[in-house]
Amino acid sequence: MKTNRSENSGVVAGWFSAGGNFISGLIAVVLLGAAFQAAAAPVPNVARERISFNDGWRFTKDDPADAGDQLSYEKLKAWILPTGAELTTNAPAARPEGNPGAAVVYTQDNFDDHDWRKINLPHDWAVEGPFEQKNEGSTGKLKYWGPVWYRKHFTLPGTDYGKKIKLDIDGAMSFSEVWLNGQFVGGWPYGYSSFELDLTPYLKANGGENVLAIRLNSPSESSRWYPGAGLFRNLWLVKTAPVHVGHWGTYITTPKVRADAATVELRVNLENDGDGHATVAVKNEIFELNATGAKGRSIASITTDGFEVGARQSKTSGAQIIFGKPKLWSLKHPQRYVCVTSIAQNGRLVDSVETPFGIRTVEFTAEKGLTINGESVKMNGVCDHHDLGALGAAVNTRALERQIQILQEMGCNAIRTSHNPPAPELLDLCDRMGMVVMDETFDCWVNAKRPGDYHRVYSDWHEKDTRALIRRDRNHPSVILWSIGNEISEQGRRSQFNIGEELAAIVHSEDPTRPVTAACNNGQAGYNGFQHVVDVFGYNYKPYEYARFRATNSNIPLFGSETASCISSRGEYFFPVTDDKSKGQADFQMSSYDLYAPRWATIPDAEFKGQDANPFVAGEFVWTGFDYIGEPTPYDSDRSNLLNYTDPAEKARAEQELKELGKIKVPSRSSYFGILDLAGFKKDRFYIYQAHWRPDFPMAHILPHWNWPDRTNQVTPVHVYTSGDEAELFLNGKSLGKNKKGPLEYRLRWDDVVYQPGTLKVVAYKNGKRWATDVVKTTGPAAQLKLQADRTHIHPDGKDLSYLTLSVADKNGLMVPRSKNKIFFDIDGPGEIVATDNGDATDLTVFQTSERKAYNGLCLVIVRAKPGQSGGITVTAQSEGLEPAVAIVRAR
Repeated sequence: MKTNRSENSGVVAGWFSAGGNFISGLIAVVLLGAAFQAAAAPVPNVARERISFNDGWRFTKDDPADAGDQLSYEKLKAWILPTGAELTTNAPAARPEGNPGAAVVYTQDNFDDHDWRKINLPHDWAVEGPFEQKNEGSTGKLKYWGPVWYRKHFTLPGTDYGKKIKLDIDGAMSFSEVWLNGQFVGGWPYGYSSFELDLTPYLKANGGENVLAIRLNSPSESSRWYPGAGLFRNLWLVKTAPVHVGHWGTYITTPKVRADAATVELRVNLENDGDGHATVAVKNEIFELNATGAKGRSIASITTDGFEVGARQSKTSGAQIIFGKPKLWSLKHPQRYVCVTSIAQNGRLVDSVETPFGIRTVEFTAEKGLTINGESVKMNGVCDHHDLGALGAAVNTRALERQIQILQEMGCNAIRTSHNPPAPELLDLCDRMGMVVMDETFDCWVNAKRPGDYHRVYSDWHEKDTRALIRRDRNHPSVILWSIGNEISEQGRRSQFNIGEELAAIVHSEDPTRPVTAACNNGQAGYNGFQHVVDVFGYNYKPYEYARFRATNSNIPLFGSETASCISSRGEYFFPVTDDKSKGQADFQMSSYDLYAPRWATIPDAEFKGQDANPFVAGEFVWTGFDYIGEPTPYDSDRSNLLNYTDPAEKARAEQELKELGKIKVPSRSSYFGILDLAGFKKDRFYIYQAHWRPDFPMAHILPHWNWPDRTNQVTPVHVYTSGDEAELFLNGKSLGKNKKGPLEYRLRWDDVVYQPGTLKVVAYKNGKRWATDVVKTTGPAAQLKLQADRTHIHPDGKDLSYLTLSVADKNGLMVPRSKNKIFFDIDGPGEIVATDNGDATDLTVFQTSERKAYNGLCLVIVRAKPGQSGGITVTAQSEGLEPAVAIVRAR
């Protein structure tokens, strides 16, 4: 074996190799595709192809009558378990003889599915509704369970002869079962996991039509929030030569990083799925990436010739490159590189894989919290579930990008993927946009929270799901923490600590460069020994425990893994205003004075105080950045949530509350926790976080609005959020006094303001100098509509989106804050309305509609271009008695 070093100046390169193990679980069942994978097939001339497999699917709900229970997970388990065998250190499960499901008509390639619904992926069938009172409130009153089917017809060109053909599924909710041409291929229970299936043995050669059938069957009562349903993430068809880089087969680390030089270690897992011994050349070349992801100049390269891989084996190739003056990845400057790994056999390029990565150091310490590249960084983070509001759980890159842009405006720099593996696109965006990520695996282990949740499959699948997450995500510079669980009850049971220890060991074996954590809601978990299971300890809702934890655990880094859980409805304010956090409720809405929270939770001010009084805390992840479908606390009457309580007294109190709530018909379909509502509109709370997280950004925000005709001459408290340290409030030009923030205070309050219509103005100061202003005026009656697109140009690919905000305004253009007019949207040109929303948790109108009431002055319409069609898309909004609004979005 010979290694050719890069000729780039200042580059030192070397190689190493490891492995030689057979690849587990690649069982060559030769059926229809015998010729397709013949050993004598020539080495293909074209390197790897990774093709979107999202378009042209057929969909239907329910099983055919002949299915009975023969397709249940329990019946097919023995055939499903071999899937992903390479992800377990245990002996691989042997696949039994037989072809389960062959007699069910939907699996058969000759079944006529022309009358099934035509759809493109990603697809969330459950978000289409309807919302129904009989369905669980905690999961958004949407039916997400039960069997559904997807089928796709496709052909492959003759040039694919001799290649390996695999299907990469980024996520399928859930208990997937896959057939190709009537032959069972495999499956995966956990809907959030990404996985790969080898289609090669079952393909029809010589251009014949192939039919892929996928059955999903999410159990009822399997989630505590809306999980989504269907093939809700992207699918890819991957074509490689028999000798190729394995699935998630590149692993890049930067063990030594200095301003003048960086060491990059490259590990490449090569798979030889052929019947003959292979000798290949492995080349790794590093390029700079620009902000759009395009390759720039070449930095370094190394080629290893004569690398040998035995038949039906895998082997790891390694190299080390040192180059000067690296550009470091950071939150402010998310510089990335890409390693292009090329495999040549007999002088031909047979595989090429691009792996983006970043060069940075990340360290957690008990004293300093988080440092990135040696600089202290406070995690100003949010927890977010994976649904995208009105789009449901169907992943969309632009929707995720919009969320991150809004969060960054607030000063947010971190996201926790609560409580499951995220879509890969989220991490790609965080890499590019400069966010750090706490990447989470599970919401439960062996102890159930819901009767149908992950505990049912934990023993068989936890290792595969954990390794799948780490291998998929470990090259992302944005990922800084691996979370092995959220509020798992095992944290309070010493006899079950070994479960967490096993998970932590699995993570460390896959990636020793990042710490393991867990989100702990049991106050005793910081003292009962569980704190030693993880590397960095996360407390949920325990700002009052920070000082005690440090006194007891002087060497363990600490952060707020889930904080606040303040609840509010955008634009709602209830009187009298009280500091009793259990109040603030009316008409299934929550007051937006940001003083109210469930009994386990706190308002933002309390968490800020806990961290500022204990500066060693590495930061926080607020529950939540955005409202999400499901969990409409405090209006959630779902009794299964009682499984979350381990403390008898807490459970008894919750039981009594649910008993009372059960007498009421609860209309809510989404949460109140978000700093932003379900439509992505800012609640007042956005500004208290912006004031705290962006102290150098001049800003001030007044609440409430100033349209209170029924409160004339009544006390109407005014609160101000500002990054300044003091402010003066004026009502109709008259000063109501200047207030100054005291130590560990985060809002300014004028609690005795007597309402008079007119103009409220605040002038904020910092260090004695004028800093920022805000004005709120009493508006006139609604007179017109205003329509503003977040982007006026979109790609005509059927995926890119424009979010248009509709505001109900008076004749002077001021948004009328209590208006709830019904809005009618129309569209003309090469586009279509995807969904509408308004952020009202009690609005049970389905999202896929062009008619919706405004909620407190605002409404949202989401538009996309039709695939392949360019031109102007005209969106018109009308409402009875109001001047209409028009906006134009161009697809090009």
